[in-house]
Amino acid sequence: MLIDLMRHGEPVGGRCYRGQLDDPLSDTGWRQMWRAVGARCPWGHVYSSPLRRCSEFAAALATRHGLGLTVDNRLMEVGFGEWEGHTRQDLLRSDPGVLERFYADPVRQRPRGAEPLDRFRNRVVAAWQEVLQRRDDRSVIIVAHAGTIRAVVSHVLDIPLKHMYRLNISNAGITRVRVRKGWPDSIDHVNGCS
Repeated sequence: MLIDLMRHGEPVGGRCYRGQLDDPLSDTGWRQMWRAVGARCPWGHVYSSPLRRCSEFAAALATRHGLGLTVDNRLMEVGFGEWEGHTRQDLLRSDPGVLERFYADPVRQRPRGAEPLDRFRNRVVAAWQEVLQRRDDRSVIIVAHAGTIRAVVSHVLDIPLKHMYRLNISNAGITRVRVRKGWPDSIDHVNGCS
């Protein structure tokens, strides 16, 4: 069984620490998503974060190919607290070292009001394990966020939380996880296409 984790395309408003803000995809984002999945449909089911930048494309993909769709709140992006809606430049203007501290230790250097990283990964992993339990050996696609994909990959590879942000997850990139009975789950590729 293959499970593809697809990050949403570019949202309206461009790059920022969006977190749980519910911005839709831009026209560019829609093109990125359709280009990444192509005409093929190797999946038997679609799972999605409830945020519009994921769920609207997931619904369109499911409709186009006659697939079932499950929207799961646990697949939502990590909450970035007071950083939500701000660009890197915004944050650096007010505190030039803030991002360096965050990426050096994202567990203890969280933005004020941010979701704790361990709680975030636990909720994503709970959703992931439910997908694995429901499977019927058909491949599935999960349309989600960079943080959600990082949480799954760090779980599959047993990467410490403090290293999660070392994974670069591209807009509309597909990360493939191979699940085989009797074998450990493995990563086939990161930021690929279907």
